[in-house]
Amino acid sequence: MNELEQAKLIDAVDARTKLAGSNKMELLLFSLGTHETFGINVFKVREVSPTPPITLTPNMPYGVEGVISLRGSIIPVITLAKFIKLENVPEGLGQTMIVTEFSRHTQGFLVDEVDRIIRVDWDKVKPPENMIAGQEGLITAITELDDGRLVSILDVERILAEVLGEKPMPTLPKLETKQETTVFFADDSTVARKEIIMVLDKLGAKHIQANDGLEAWDKLQSMANRAAPEGKLMRDQIQLILVDAEMPEMDGYVLTKNIKSDSRFAGIPVIMHSSLSSEANRTMGQRVGVDAYVAKFDPAVLADTLLAFIKR
Repeated sequence: MNELEQAKLIDAVDARTKLAGSNKMELLLFSLGTHETFGINVFKVREVSPTPPITLTPNMPYGVEGVISLRGSIIPVITLAKFIKLENVPEGLGQTMIVTEFSRHTQGFLVDEVDRIIRVDWDKVKPPENMIAGQEGLITAITELDDGRLVSILDVERILAEVLGEKPMPTLPKLETKQETTVFFADDSTVARKEIIMVLDKLGAKHIQANDGLEAWDKLQSMANRAAPEGKLMRDQIQLILVDAEMPEMDGYVLTKNIKSDSRFAGIPVIMHSSLSSEANRTMGQRVGVDAYVAKFDPAVLADTLLAFIKR
């Protein structure tokens, strides 16, 4: 694929906000020198280019080749095949670089070849444990192409977290409310769930969790169905709902739309907590009715946002 084709491939990324509420996403397909096909959400892709000269740096995690200067910014460059420990990878891999931007960080991923962009339904994206095990737990979901090929969707948030190292949890204030506070949250990322639980524990809030959007909606409906005959209000049982944007089975936009269109959840704010921090994604969240948008991974900002809504 030449530079012109690569430019056209991601030409309209920021114009794809119409996907909000459609339970669809677009994946950029690529290979890592084996017969497997991988995918990454187009909203995380900034550009695709031939790999530029890389400056080697000492003491970097395994799989991090070094850094490059990209329009005045120094960004790390990661060989994905090494990082997820693929076997039988040919020498000289990494002629193509996918520059990604998420969680307020920019980095380059070295790949073998970029294929094309496809549109998939989230309900056809399955957690890996339902189909095959992921490499070192770094596959967050799997979907199937029309020709029967499986596409592994990498947990790039976890890859970035391992590259950057774990940040210390900041000192957070305790909730000062007369009634017990319960936060319901849904996220398919193990890294994100761990951080959310740590923040809620520090705040002194109880929590109910789900690992994807469909599981979250099923749990919420079950709770509402039990509460109705007893004359209980859902807003007295759950004070806030926190949703990820990208989740197998049902994404956070459809989950939010379902919650906001069901009167049983009236008065419960919905906060979108996502690594997709562009204005396009914020606009998508606003279209389906989210009350606030918080970028991953900043526990202090997440805590401040939760506290502001809970205190209301």
